[in-house]
Amino acid sequence: MPYEAGTYDVIVVGAGHAGVEAGLAAARLGAKTLMLTINLDMVAFMPCNPSVGGPAKGIVVREIDALGGEMGRNIDKTHIQMRMLNTGKGPAVRALRAQADKFLYQQEMKKTIENEENLDLVQGLVERLIIEDGACKGVITQTGAAYYSKTVVITTGTFLRGEIILGELKYSSGPNNQQPSIKLSEHLEELGFDLVRFKTGTPPRVHSETIDYSKTEIQPGDDVPRAFSYETTKFITDQLPCWLTYTSEVTHQIIDDNLHRSPMYSGMIKGTGPRYCPSIEDKVVRFHDKPRHQIFLEPEGRNTHEVYVQGLSTSLPEDVQKKVLASIPGLENVQMMRAGYAIEYDSVVPTQLWPTLETKKVPNLYTAGQINGTSGYEEAAGQGLMAGINAGLKALEKEELILSRSDAYIGVLIDDLVTKGTNEPYRLLTSRAEYRLLLRHDNADLRLTEKGYEIGMIKEERYSKFLQKKAAIESELERLKSIFIKPTAEVQELIVSKGGSELKDGIRASDLLKRPEMGYEQIQQLVPSDSEIASDVSEQVEIQIKYEGYIEKSLQQVEKLKKMENKKIPENIDYDAINGLASEARQKLKEVRPLSVAQASRISGVNPADTSILLVYLEQGKIARLSQ
Repeated sequence: MPYEAGTYDVIVVGAGHAGVEAGLAAARLGAKTLMLTINLDMVAFMPCNPSVGGPAKGIVVREIDALGGEMGRNIDKTHIQMRMLNTGKGPAVRALRAQADKFLYQQEMKKTIENEENLDLVQGLVERLIIEDGACKGVITQTGAAYYSKTVVITTGTFLRGEIILGELKYSSGPNNQQPSIKLSEHLEELGFDLVRFKTGTPPRVHSETIDYSKTEIQPGDDVPRAFSYETTKFITDQLPCWLTYTSEVTHQIIDDNLHRSPMYSGMIKGTGPRYCPSIEDKVVRFHDKPRHQIFLEPEGRNTHEVYVQGLSTSLPEDVQKKVLASIPGLENVQMMRAGYAIEYDSVVPTQLWPTLETKKVPNLYTAGQINGTSGYEEAAGQGLMAGINAGLKALEKEELILSRSDAYIGVLIDDLVTKGTNEPYRLLTSRAEYRLLLRHDNADLRLTEKGYEIGMIKEERYSKFLQKKAAIESELERLKSIFIKPTAEVQELIVSKGGSELKDGIRASDLLKRPEMGYEQIQQLVPSDSEIASDVSEQVEIQIKYEGYIEKSLQQVEKLKKMENKKIPENIDYDAINGLASEARQKLKEVRPLSVAQASRISGVNPADTSILLVYLEQGKIARLSQ
């Protein structure tokens, strides 16, 4: 029989990358929070790639930090290498990526959780939810502990009915041979949730001292100090390199010869895998014309010899994996310390969620992370943060927070999930964001710190520094727009030396900065500021001036979108009563139950004609109410 074990405002089930952000967020808002995890030794564990960031994902980490989350701060303290990607491209696609010390990352995050006020971390396997009057009121663990709460966030990752597949071997397990969560998955089905089966995988790990690095290419970190968090002031300088090698024709032949033994092709794996992170078997079959594929050798930490073989995700039998490794330059005599494997698990169909990540079927219940059909630590953490914020705000009887597609990549991610759903593990890409010029790595604080402050996630000291930075940017922008530069000999010489054409007349400093050959540094030489300008301020000034026209165009599009977002759809609307809607549109609208016309227009199967009919119906409804 269950026994009463405690009462909380918020309970978070799971302590992976979604769970830790959810628990910390709810606690930082002032909600008394409990975090339950199957194994206390696996808090914030990285079962796959020991890295944080990358295209789109790195911007999510900055957004998490701008809202008061933890991932950026934690990786800044525990990385072994950091690099800015796409530096030769425009600011919209630049992204930071860090290689983590996976063990230190985990330990540091656990310490942060243990030191957080209002947050209790407890080991326990949740098997059922406490449902009263149709709403979630708590959880019951395997040992019979009943914890009561106002809201619950489920962040179970790949543990729901998890099964590991390695060659012909298949067994019930969570990642890294952890205990899976089986009864909770069954309970969610009992409650009427639609679940789907997804699959992900991981590559083998090898012993660093058995690698011949002379046959590989070194991949060092950046010389310039980098950080994800806006609060980081201490930088790690002693970085470890990664190494690049490639598969060979022999590799591909070994894989072709053993496809009949691959669980992916034998029919043993039923779940859908991630399109943008395919297994090596999948890459060889799908891209048969490619003679080789990149393989990155990434250290798992400073105090281990284990090296992660990025790009070689596989579920081939162990003996085949050893042959594959030996066919790769530099790995001919390598010792495989762990075999790669695939894992299948249950996910909740995400169209069953509101944009707050609360479930539609069961009030007060939220889900976040891979349980919602996503892949990647960053996508999980972003959802966890928002679910924790909203579960905390609801428990404290405050208005919940929804980020729009023009606010953040996190907004794009959640909107895509709850509006369109996903038929494969979802990965964020820059191409998914229609306003990506506005959603940059460099301006996450300008987009989101105000929101974080308003809900109580950002403290006064940090907010004060943010306001100072914002004022400095505005002041410098005004200064450059007000100063005229005359075509003196010194000015002409500098412009020509940078490859530009001479001025014919005087020009505003801001307009001169718009020239592709001119940077902020050159403008400062010509019209130096009276006070020292911080590098993050000058970066913003240069980007905002150089891309002013494009940014203005994007902002105009956002304003149009806001008009559609402001056209709210009543929750109790009867779509069957709206004449002219296509049958597919009617079905999808009833399933998703969009909150606005803008969200309705993004649903797959709802075409522009259906949106127009819906708009007319809503307008007529307003007229009818006004005439009453």
